[in-house]
Amino acid sequence: MRILIYSYNYHPEPIGIAPLMTELAEGLVKRGHEVRVVTAMPNYPERKIYPAYRGKGYITEERNGVTIQRCYVWIRPNPGLLTRFLLEGSFVGLSFLKSLQGWRPDVILYTSPSLPVSVPVALLKLLYRCPTVLNLQDILPEAAIQTGLISNRFAIRVFETLENFAYRSSTRISVIAEGFRQNLLGKGVPNSKMNIISNWVDVNFIRPMDKYNNAFRQVNGLGDKFVVLYSGNIARTQGIQTVIRAAAKLQHLENLMFVIVGEESQLSDLDELRQELGIHNVLLRPFAPRAELPEMLAAADVGLIVQKKNVVGFNMPSKTQVLLASGRPILAAVPAHGTAAQAIRASGGGLVVKPEDPADLAQVVQNLYENPQLAENLGKQGRRHAMNEYSFEQALNRYEILFKQVVLEHRGLLPYAAEMSPQMASAGDTTSNAQLPPQAR
Repeated sequence: MRILIYSYNYHPEPIGIAPLMTELAEGLVKRGHEVRVVTAMPNYPERKIYPAYRGKGYITEERNGVTIQRCYVWIRPNPGLLTRFLLEGSFVGLSFLKSLQGWRPDVILYTSPSLPVSVPVALLKLLYRCPTVLNLQDILPEAAIQTGLISNRFAIRVFETLENFAYRSSTRISVIAEGFRQNLLGKGVPNSKMNIISNWVDVNFIRPMDKYNNAFRQVNGLGDKFVVLYSGNIARTQGIQTVIRAAAKLQHLENLMFVIVGEESQLSDLDELRQELGIHNVLLRPFAPRAELPEMLAAADVGLIVQKKNVVGFNMPSKTQVLLASGRPILAAVPAHGTAAQAIRASGGGLVVKPEDPADLAQVVQNLYENPQLAENLGKQGRRHAMNEYSFEQALNRYEILFKQVVLEHRGLLPYAAEMSPQMASAGDTTSNAQLPPQAR
């Protein structure tokens, strides 16, 4: 097939959806498909266009067999409402023009966020006469409203309209967790239109490694300390201040160190809080190249996932699968009934504590510190779960089958999802290639 992936984020951005879409695109090429990606100039998480891409309107690259078509975007650090509209508008308009320069796709996959991209994708659906698949990584505007990212009533109405349009205009929707499916069912989206395909992790890249013969420990002077690691975006949805305050309660444990790795400009507020509390057991470090990620994760005794208590229940941090695959236990300060908590409990690879409760977080960290065998057992179980449930090959199989299904449906060679057998139309479809009709193989 010829597959067009429309994603705001892509390589070389190191975290979030970019590594996922990069792995998916390159995996599809290895399966013999042609893939081109329409994306923005790389800018995340710094929210500044990377130096090598500045001052350019468009760039076309090729990497590992994938054609990458990039466009300029109006991006500023800490964007306000107007800046967000300029960002979204610049990507929608400029990326649409770029998407017309290339072969006609058999299917289009696009990711949300961002929601406005549903407009050019709907136009491409008409122009190219092909089906579209919406990959839903977050449900907007609910998540943005509840965390205070969007409060303007007009903006909320605009995003709610775009949300409804995205669901209606897409041929199929891939959601990353059951909580997403339930949310969309409540909004009138037919179950037959949805497939649950969890985000994945490359279990060969992210893997258990030696904890002490470790460059990250050596460079940062961690020695044989018990390391509690948070690595990722530091945004309103996280509430990382809870980690600093928990560390303040554990200063009496001399061999314990909290390490927070994030975008350098986002670390300054945490450094101010650290100095204000006068604590010495928190180490703040900027992001390193993605190639160093496995060794950094291996340096940890415990990996943290942190959310605020007002985060909507369906939010699913992409780092969940990564931490499980690293073979280190997860300690998650997240809403108890949310999607993240459910996934971690189901994995058997971690513990869940109250969000935004430094005392509760500190108590469980101390328990793991005093019971290293418990931490090791949780890590091993998490690794087994990642291998069984979140492997890249499994996710790639499911996307490939989904693409083949929608293409054949569009061409009238396969019954539509509503008429398909429960096994093929199920949200968690695991149909093998051999079960598809010959035209799809």
